[in-house]
Amino acid sequence: MLEALEALEKRRAGARAGGGEKRVAAQHAKGKLTARERLEVLLDPESFEELDMYVEHNCVDFGMPDQVIPGDGVVTGSGTVNGRLVYVFSQDFTVFGGSLSERHAQKICKIMDMALKIGAPVIGLNDSGGARIQEGVASLGGYAEVFQRNVLASGVVPQLSLIMGPCAGGAVYSPAMTDFIFMVKDSSYMFVTGPDVVRTVTNEIVTQEELGGAITHTTKSSVADCAFENDVEALLAARDFIDFLPASNRTGVPARPSDDPWDRIEPSLDTLIPPSANQPYDMHELIVRTVDDGSFFELQPGHAGNILIGFGRIEGRTVGIVANQPMVLAGCLDINSSKKAARFVRFCDAFEIPIVTFVDVPGFLPGVGQEHSGIIKHGAKLLFAYAEATVPKITVITRKAYGGAYDVMASKHLRGDLNYAWPTAEIAVMGAKGAVEIIFRSKDPAEVAARTAEYEARFANPFVAASKGFIDEVILPHSTRRRVALGLRKLRNKRLENPWKKHDNIPL
Repeated sequence: MLEALEALEKRRAGARAGGGEKRVAAQHAKGKLTARERLEVLLDPESFEELDMYVEHNCVDFGMPDQVIPGDGVVTGSGTVNGRLVYVFSQDFTVFGGSLSERHAQKICKIMDMALKIGAPVIGLNDSGGARIQEGVASLGGYAEVFQRNVLASGVVPQLSLIMGPCAGGAVYSPAMTDFIFMVKDSSYMFVTGPDVVRTVTNEIVTQEELGGAITHTTKSSVADCAFENDVEALLAARDFIDFLPASNRTGVPARPSDDPWDRIEPSLDTLIPPSANQPYDMHELIVRTVDDGSFFELQPGHAGNILIGFGRIEGRTVGIVANQPMVLAGCLDINSSKKAARFVRFCDAFEIPIVTFVDVPGFLPGVGQEHSGIIKHGAKLLFAYAEATVPKITVITRKAYGGAYDVMASKHLRGDLNYAWPTAEIAVMGAKGAVEIIFRSKDPAEVAARTAEYEARFANPFVAASKGFIDEVILPHSTRRRVALGLRKLRNKRLENPWKKHDNIPL
């Protein structure tokens, strides 16, 4: 018996050693943690239970039978984050460069299948050189098996990808189909074709970082949601982030105790709106003063800054927040902001997370570039997302809500449950100056000025919309948190279903 136990310990030690001391040292020299070290940071102490530690590849070509390492380049299993169950896989770059083989893929698929059956989030730590070339089409088939499970899990359990090293070729499509992607600056990359191929085919000279680094994907492409300085920072952020998410689409939002009074008054909000309608203000101020303890986990902060998205809590329960940002492009909706917010709204709706929308939008961004790039179809994505959402939706208009953008931003007409406005709100087809120049285009400047003042007095307020029932109440800014908290309480048992369909056809 003792010999068997000793043999077991020896096998375990061999699996835990990964690619050996030399390769582990090379990983550390790059400022990167190993696959198992990452899991130690991500998961609660002593909570990780590993599966398939002894799995080995089945490749018989190119001398591979002589290169067998237990685990085959990925560590899989389950653990807890702040006491809540998650399933995880962590690719081990020290073993065959983390390359994906048939057995490697089977390990990932197994934990994804278990997460689906049980109803728990999946967190993938990606650090891989891609498909294992020695296995040929078998490794490609392994990727496709993982892709299929990403699709089946979408909208059923949350999926979070952390890119902590290279992720190239077909490997990028698994993270791309997960709900959120975190990257590490200067050490993680995502691209379909690398710099060498790009140079050969297009003669463009570009570095890995420029082509597919964390800054590129969190500012330009919007492929990733957040970029962090190092492995530890990314993993700790993932711990905080996963706390906002439900375990599955059947469990409801998590709740945590909060000492922040639900009816807290914020007098500073009464002076948030500047005296001039053309003067910007930071919408972050309203968000952090409304959510519990000022805690707001913002997503894609470096991309499409004219709209803000992220998670907060009200009375300890998760809410999704969407807000126009007057500091960037005056808060106009454009292609990038529409896509950014639409995907977030759909995630919240899939997982029964209430949506709170703060509105200050002068309209859609005009321009030939926007029109030719498809602002009509991209703007329709956000409209579609809000319209199909059946979760509780509370909207607060702080200042401008003009034209079609008023409709799009969770208006009463898109089944908004509670639609509030501050006294400073201006709800109209367009701004006074533009409206008067169209209606009274042949008048002299003095009359235009008089008509502009008349239009502002008549329409540059929330009361016309309120008189039609499009605004439920004009509220005092300092009571915004109280109103939102009360509304969410009332809507907790909301039941609303869309007509039966196999699935919708959102304008992609």
